[in-house]
Amino acid sequence: MTEPEWRILPLAAEHTYRLAECHIACWREAYPGLVPAHVLDAFDVERRAEQWERQRVTYPGRTWVALVDDRVIGFVTAGESLDDPPVTPLQLNALYVRASWYGTGVAHDLLRAAVDPSAACSLWVFEENPRAQSFYRKHGFALDGTRRVEAFTPAIEVRMVRPSGAER
Repeated sequence: MTEPEWRILPLAAEHTYRLAECHIACWREAYPGLVPAHVLDAFDVERRAEQWERQRVTYPGRTWVALVDDRVIGFVTAGESLDDPPVTPLQLNALYVRASWYGTGVAHDLLRAAVDPSAACSLWVFEENPRAQSFYRKHGFALDGTRRVEAFTPAIEVRMVRPSGAER
């Protein structure tokens, strides 16, 4: 088996700006037509980098980046559930990979870096994102029937839950 081209590392200060660039690019690649253009256009790299730096300092060890050389090609963040009441103790808050890296295994590696494969976990995903839902099903997640409006858009999100030991 060959080594992947990327490295998965915990988020460090030197990654936050490139993570912000990746985060914005991922949204713009994945969500045209789902997220209003004015929302996608309004993202600011400097502001997003400041937000990621605050996250890094406040919640060390929760965010991981996939790097090729010094370029961030994907990221993941997970932590205690934000749902009230929580359906699982752990929640996957974000997992994004640049479109040119879809299907390479980098998303799988990121997920495993942030979430123990045997741990119960929940996440929210856009209802109209079958690609992401399919990926999560391959990792033991299933829709639980819960829906909500996403915080920054009028898009509907659905919750997916993986019980302990469910990943295949």
